[in-house]
Amino acid sequence: MKRVFLFIATNMAVMIVLSVICGIFGINQYLTANGLNLGMLLAMSAVFGFGGSLISLMLSKFIAKHSVSAKVINPQAPNGETEAWLLRTVERLSNQAGIAMPEVAIYEGAPNAFATGARRNAALVAVSTGLLRGMTREEVEAVLGHEVAHVANGDMVTLTLIQGVLNTFVFFLSRVIGYVVDTAMSGNNERRRGNGIGYMITVIVCQIVLGILASMIVAWFSRRREYRADAGSSDYLGSHRKMAAALRRLGGMSSQPLPDSMKAMGISGGKLSSLFATHPSIEKRIAALEGRR
Repeated sequence: MKRVFLFIATNMAVMIVLSVICGIFGINQYLTANGLNLGMLLAMSAVFGFGGSLISLMLSKFIAKHSVSAKVINPQAPNGETEAWLLRTVERLSNQAGIAMPEVAIYEGAPNAFATGARRNAALVAVSTGLLRGMTREEVEAVLGHEVAHVANGDMVTLTLIQGVLNTFVFFLSRVIGYVVDTAMSGNNERRRGNGIGYMITVIVCQIVLGILASMIVAWFSRRREYRADAGSSDYLGSHRKMAAALRRLGGMSSQPLPDSMKAMGISGGKLSSLFATHPSIEKRIAALEGRR
């Protein structure tokens, strides 16, 4: 309930900020005089901006399971000692973090792991077979601690809020700029019914440019939360050494990024430009852990 309230409050705050900015700079009067319903545009921005992010969050577990064909371990009947160990380890880490036991899953794939879910107490933690085969149990335990820390920190919801705010701004600003450009292009002629070619081209260009800038902001936050999750795992295990060892092992493995919709969830991200990378480099993460001694 607290996070639902946070989502609604953030949505309202964004609408208020946009309205105030338009009022201060006289944008609302200009747009209204030229036939644009600012209130309707704000409402549409909220629906398409926050609405899309909210739907993505609510479906995150379902999408994640099907994207990697993850098999959820039955807590009542784990298949073998490895599955039983995974359940015990995640349960202990969850108790330390003060959250409900997440679902635990295994999927076939290169070394990686992820956590997702719309609520802290109804999350999913999944590890790949490649990770289980390539790491010691102490290292896997550190990775599990990292994912549990993501859940405990509410990172999935926070990332959704940030993405929703930015989506709203991109949707709103691209259309306002497009409307201004189209109005200027029409000169003193009577306003045409519907929007002209200037509007459509400007909206497309602005959405691309503003979308790129928004992606950089989301990636920056994602990198910050990776440091926090590494630190959380170290706290649960009482030492930074296990997490540092797991990262070193991961750095020497042939990893493979998760599907595009899940890249920010994994323990390891793809090799992108530092401005767009969802994860810091392994070296930076280890250095941050070493600095906590």
